[in-house]
Amino acid sequence: MATTRNGVMAPGSWGRGRCALHVALLIVVCSVGMVDAGDNTTVTDKKSCGATRGCVPGVVVPMWEPHTNLSVGDKVARAIVYFAAMAFLFLGVSIIADRFMAAIEVITSKEKEVTVRRADGETTVVCVRIWNETVSNLTLMALGSSAPEIMLSIIEIIGNGFEAGDLGPSTIVGSAAFNLFVIIGICVFCIPNDEIRRIKHLRVFFITATWSVFAYLWMYLIIAVFSRGIIEVWEGVLTFLFFPATVVTAYIADRKIFIYKFLRKRYRASRSKTVIVTEGGVEMDNKANHVDEVTFKGLDSEDSEVREFERHRKDFIEILRELRRKNPNVDMKSLEEMAEMEAMNRGPKSRAFYRIQATRKLTGGGNVIKKSKLERKSSLADVAVEDAEDTSITRIFFEPGHYTVMENVGTFDATVSRRGGDENLTVYVDYATEDGSANAGTDYEHSTGTLVFTPGEMHKQIPVTIIDDDVFEEDEHFYIRLSNIRIGGPDGMFTSDANTSAIAQLDNPSMATVMILDDDHCGVFHFGKREETVSESVGEAAIKVCRASGARGLVKIRYHTLDGTAKGLNKDFEHSSGDLVFENNQTE
Repeated sequence: MATTRNGVMAPGSWGRGRCALHVALLIVVCSVGMVDAGDNTTVTDKKSCGATRGCVPGVVVPMWEPHTNLSVGDKVARAIVYFAAMAFLFLGVSIIADRFMAAIEVITSKEKEVTVRRADGETTVVCVRIWNETVSNLTLMALGSSAPEIMLSIIEIIGNGFEAGDLGPSTIVGSAAFNLFVIIGICVFCIPNDEIRRIKHLRVFFITATWSVFAYLWMYLIIAVFSRGIIEVWEGVLTFLFFPATVVTAYIADRKIFIYKFLRKRYRASRSKTVIVTEGGVEMDNKANHVDEVTFKGLDSEDSEVREFERHRKDFIEILRELRRKNPNVDMKSLEEMAEMEAMNRGPKSRAFYRIQATRKLTGGGNVIKKSKLERKSSLADVAVEDAEDTSITRIFFEPGHYTVMENVGTFDATVSRRGGDENLTVYVDYATEDGSANAGTDYEHSTGTLVFTPGEMHKQIPVTIIDDDVFEEDEHFYIRLSNIRIGGPDGMFTSDANTSAIAQLDNPSMATVMILDDDHCGVFHFGKREETVSESVGEAAIKVCRASGARGLVKIRYHTLDGTAKGLNKDFEHSSGDLVFENNQTE
């Protein structure tokens, strides 16, 4: 269940609680039941216990002989041994489930390169996931998360001579009910105050919710109505066919195919980031604050892969701006690392991720995100080798595709790299800067030109000049775009344009984003002292507010008093509120 604000509904509780419940039930079946049989091998003679059975050997843990006429000390000692064995098996199954879910995560996260054509006719290569998110969640992810229930049912059926027991079917139904009611309730309850969560794919949610409720009704019908107490072959076959039907209908809702072609509506995104549906046309709403809005080229592209790539770029820069406001004194390298970590934390994660995270926290395995980031940094060479699988085509791209610079940097170089293909060819590619929220002439110097990769040359630099001023501004960005790739021979002469796309292509990212961090920061505001002590007879007390980490621009800060152990309404103090105005270069 993906959500807006790149958040997810309290998934940690879901992973830990459900995983622990499933594995614990599995261990109980694998172990011998610790039931006191007294002086007999069974307890059928004890009417107070009804049909309770005595101790029997487990599938994994055998029964400890003798099991009759035991003293209190023997019972306690055996209980400790059985508990230690169950805890050992619990951790073992948890680690195995961790590996299993990690394998599923790797399978469903596989990507492939797709060549797309922009509206201006240029081609670029983007990476897209092979597995559809909805399909993977309903198939492999569901298999991995339900593995303990499936194993529990299989073990019990084998132990009972292929007859349904007390735990298997009940555990599956109970687990589904637990997910539907308890987990959803916890997710809603755990949302912090003053925050909201929205369902990203509402159509898919309605489809899966409908099938989930129908499943309970269908089980009641086949067990208690059609053939009471008996599951016939046609009922089992039809029940199984409901699974692909669920996946297909959810996929149709996700991809908006078939019936959705006849239900088209016109959508628009307002500047306040709200989507409005109109019947006849589009009405523009300009009531948004343009200062905080970040618009990016490529988000309106007709190609979904290009839109997805630009959306990731937009999210990263918005996170960078937010962290910049909170940490104005942090250096650029640390700021980018913080933004990368925050983007990974905010991004919607699969069910497998939370299962693995819960298990590793339980066993002291550490944070999955931090580990993946460190492993990725320590194996950049391996990643580069894996990425360069197709070496027959020369690929030109920015490396990296995002630059963060201070306003007073002066001139810096953007790197364009060449990879693959025939290194004896000469490659020509044009570049040009384009305005974003930063404007040429006032924030940076416009630049155009042609890069020439001579035979054997793998990297070229584009010099970009940033204009510094003393005016406070929001952090801004602009673009550098590559275009018009051409091929020449070793002697530099151009070859035919007809086969250029088969020899050389612009790879992703073919457009770099440059983020300009303003060095004329408005400052960070705080009280001079954490606590102020005044006499009751002082009359009026002045509280100092300080301004640090910059003093550019005129700033207004709203303040008001709140009750503590002292009460307002003229009992202990008079409530006060208003605006503090800091002039340019004023620090307190």
